[in-house]
Amino acid sequence: MATGKTVLALDVGARRIGVAVASLQARLPRPLTTLANDDNMLTNMEKIIKTESAGALVVGLPRGLDGQHTAQTDDSLAFAEKLKQHFSLPVHLQDEAVTSKQAEAELEARGKAYVKDDIDALAATYILEDWLSDNAEGEKFK
Repeated sequence: MATGKTVLALDVGARRIGVAVASLQARLPRPLTTLANDDNMLTNMEKIIKTESAGALVVGLPRGLDGQHTAQTDDSLAFAEKLKQHFSLPVHLQDEAVTSKQAEAELEARGKAYVKDDIDALAATYILEDWLSDNAEGEKFK
């Protein structure tokens, strides 16, 4: 079992990273924040990991419409590797097919004003929800 109490999911983009969190016990993901994907990202991520007592990270893995690797796929794989090298936490990949579009549609349906950061954090929530669903027994928390 992971040593932390939560798992964080990341929707990685060139400018922003949406972050969602779920307790390993309750397993109910929620949007947490959006980070700038800049030189301070690792420091800011470390603060979130400590504050949230994270025991694992899940990185969204974008693919093309036919499931093929794209430039974004490669960027996310490199990002996940960077996290593995910097933090001593398990880093998992989760397919993120259309999570940003799903998040945008949900926010529009709510009828409230929103910004791109809201989409990124909600997309991370969908990534985490899918990962938790795919790993209902918790075997990937190790």
